[in-house]
Amino acid sequence: MSNSSPMPTPPSTWYYRLSWLHTAIFVVLSTIFYTNMVSCSKTDIPYNKHCALIVPESNPNAFPQFTTIPFAQNQDGYFLGGEEILNHPNSSGYNYPSSNRRVLFFLTHSVYSTGVDDIYKVEATLMLKTSDFEYYTDGGISGGGPLSFEIEGFWSISTGKLCMVGSGSTYSEDGKHHVLAALLKLDDVRNSSTISSLVRGALESLSTEGDSDYFKPISLLMFPQINYKYTKVEKALDHVCSGGIEVPKSLSLGLKLSSPICQAFYRWNEWFKLEYSSGCKSTNSRSPFSEGVGYLPQIMSLRPIQCSEDGRSLRFLIKFPNSSYDDYYHPFNPDTTLVAEGSWDVNKNRLCAVACRILNSTNSLNNSHIEDCSVRLSFRFPAVWSIRNTSDMVGNIWSNKPGNDSGYFNTIMFRSYENFLVGIPGLRYEYTVVDKARKSCLEKQPSKTKGRRYPDANSNDMRFDMAVKNSKGRRILGWGFSKPIFVGDQIARQSNYLISSSSRAGNSLVKRKTNHSTPLNISYQMSFQLNKSTDVQVFAEGIYDTETGKLCLVGCRYLDSNSQTPDNVSMDCKILITVQFPPVDSNDYIKGSIESTWEKDDHLYFEPLSFSAVSFYSRHSRESIRRMDLEIIMVLISNTLVCIFVVHQILHLKKHPDVFPFISLIMLFVLTLGHMIPLMLNFEAVFVPKESRTTVLRRSGGWLEANEVLVRVVTMVAFLLQFRLLQIVWSARLADWKQKAFLAAEKRTLYVSLPLYVCGGVIAVYVNWRNNKLDDGMQYTYQRSLWVDLTSYAGLVLDGFLLPQILLNIFHNSTEKTLSRFFYIGTTFVRLLPHAYDLYRANYYVEDFDGSYMYANPDADYYSTAWDVIIPLVGFLFAAIVYLQQGFGGRCFMPKRFKGPEGYEKVPVASNA
Repeated sequence: MSNSSPMPTPPSTWYYRLSWLHTAIFVVLSTIFYTNMVSCSKTDIPYNKHCALIVPESNPNAFPQFTTIPFAQNQDGYFLGGEEILNHPNSSGYNYPSSNRRVLFFLTHSVYSTGVDDIYKVEATLMLKTSDFEYYTDGGISGGGPLSFEIEGFWSISTGKLCMVGSGSTYSEDGKHHVLAALLKLDDVRNSSTISSLVRGALESLSTEGDSDYFKPISLLMFPQINYKYTKVEKALDHVCSGGIEVPKSLSLGLKLSSPICQAFYRWNEWFKLEYSSGCKSTNSRSPFSEGVGYLPQIMSLRPIQCSEDGRSLRFLIKFPNSSYDDYYHPFNPDTTLVAEGSWDVNKNRLCAVACRILNSTNSLNNSHIEDCSVRLSFRFPAVWSIRNTSDMVGNIWSNKPGNDSGYFNTIMFRSYENFLVGIPGLRYEYTVVDKARKSCLEKQPSKTKGRRYPDANSNDMRFDMAVKNSKGRRILGWGFSKPIFVGDQIARQSNYLISSSSRAGNSLVKRKTNHSTPLNISYQMSFQLNKSTDVQVFAEGIYDTETGKLCLVGCRYLDSNSQTPDNVSMDCKILITVQFPPVDSNDYIKGSIESTWEKDDHLYFEPLSFSAVSFYSRHSRESIRRMDLEIIMVLISNTLVCIFVVHQILHLKKHPDVFPFISLIMLFVLTLGHMIPLMLNFEAVFVPKESRTTVLRRSGGWLEANEVLVRVVTMVAFLLQFRLLQIVWSARLADWKQKAFLAAEKRTLYVSLPLYVCGGVIAVYVNWRNNKLDDGMQYTYQRSLWVDLTSYAGLVLDGFLLPQILLNIFHNSTEKTLSRFFYIGTTFVRLLPHAYDLYRANYYVEDFDGSYMYANPDADYYSTAWDVIIPLVGFLFAAIVYLQQGFGGRCFMPKRFKGPEGYEKVPVASNA
């Protein structure tokens, strides 16, 4: 598990989802709005007034050229400042602490040569971005997102200066449009670069201080990528790596020419855990930085900048944040960052790197410079993994200065958090504590049952997500995942540990049959978080018995301490883990326990933990596809029946035009909304890209995707027919001569039904609020959204669609055959059939991880054993009441004193003859 802090989730955006019609209107209006905004944001800014003394203006040639450019195509960098025009520090929306991560992008559009050989005209976009999330501010100009400046100016190759003017456009919180006129000044913009090259500068406002469009200067820093030369590792690599910890070549994996080093290193923000030696107590001699930093770094992140053309060298930044959370959200800090370049040493199977400090005398980035390249690093890929070492990349960092010099520090070991070996064959695992696991497993061996089949050891069924609870299993403490690393001597199939095709290590396990008579050796990685703050990472090994589904493991967890050492003291290896997998033909849960074998008075002892997981085996995956096939067919049949029933009711009304006044408009309105709302919420699914569909749709190979469109088409037809029925009845009611009398009865129906609906909605809101309250000791809980609960309540209202008709029949007290039996009994059957299916589904299918329900969606109605019984009983009761009302009067089931006389009688129509 990555030890980086969990990423905060931005607010849900379901309410921004639009139908295709709304989307088309939105795009048109946005285009018009954006065009006006851009035209308004362009200002005539005289270049010579602001830049003539920096780079003089020269007449550009007519056509752009591409042989000389100031920056690479994907040039990025960092900036400080800009609070007035970017995210305000006191945001009132989703405000995460210290969310000030600031990056910039310089996008060169065109470069023109001029009449002066040394000067070029440059047109570009400067984009400032603070974070990956949007914020709503209490003040300031912008509420979040990137801010772009369209700029142009001139660049002098000989002086390395670039001066540009332009403007950006944004809106304040109150909707006021602001045009930000700006001046960009950059230094050391060269057509070649080395490790010591930095592009520094500032973005300044051209408005007067005190104006609403004014902002304070923003300092900029970039690491140029044009024509980069590796100057620090061009010497013999043995000399570069001298002074570090020497490891025999056989203990490290090598790289083939077909597997460039960049493929293994070029991952955004690679994380490493630092392990300090325990001999020194002085922070100054332990950390790569001075005591002024204020903390002893525990983690190191590696962020690649550039890769060489031959794939054997690379350039990267090395950051030492106080936490992974700080590294992602805090501004770029040159005081705790090293810039490095490294090259692969084929003789020692390692990457040797030289790192330099970024010195900064002030808080402004435009005063930064690179000096002191005395830091050395060595990275390697261990060829042998064990329970104490399952990191795909390890190494050490040291100083080549004498021990008494300023800036010297002791050697620091580091290991990677993640394990994603790419293109590196030859990895093997060495089992060291499997005998302990075998002994513990024999003591609690479950009985073998004939005919029961358990997951294969080398299948994806051995991976699972888990809910970690206390020993009694009553309180959820956290969530995590488990996955096998090695099965026997082979890398686990479909794990994240990828090997090149030349190794074929995983294929040998596929070809041979698993030996079920002897428990298999297996190693695992388990990661989970407790109490929202404590990350626990356990590596374990043991045995798995495919005849009983029992997994017994002995685990080691890394200890978090400022005085960690790279020996046994940094790990707690007295952990016993047992897991019981259910048979593949059952829907039972995976259950397990994590126990400490230390004495209770030992400081490493912890209370036993239990965990459970849903056993979503590959068989269940195939069943999920078949289930969705069945559900799509049921949806198509149901909607087709609805169309038939509505058509039959329309024909019934044409044969009996005198019954129009006795049909409840509220009932028809409820039925129409019941078809319209899901159609509006889900119709854009027809047009969304394939990548955004659910996992089940991807597994289905497209069949479900095509039929989902068909389902929506049939739903559209049902809605149109239902709307047509409402329109016919509404028109007939308006034309009826007894309009006032019938309107009074309809109002009475509304006065009774509406409070019932409102009370039910209030109860649904209250239940949602009460269920989502956290217990005092509960750290995690599943919170059901209010929208989902209200949607489910709307489904309940739709199930009882006959209630308004029953009330209207009572107020009319007539015996008219208002509704066709085919219509109200058939529609009742269609509404209640999902509840019967839900009872079947709950007892036959395993819980669906994807939430991909095509029929009887739990978020669209109340589904449970109790509701699946109550709702059909009430539905059939309503249908029976309507049947009696249309045969014996609207008040036939009421006491005599409430029946009263017939409310309405037929009046013979006079003939014109």
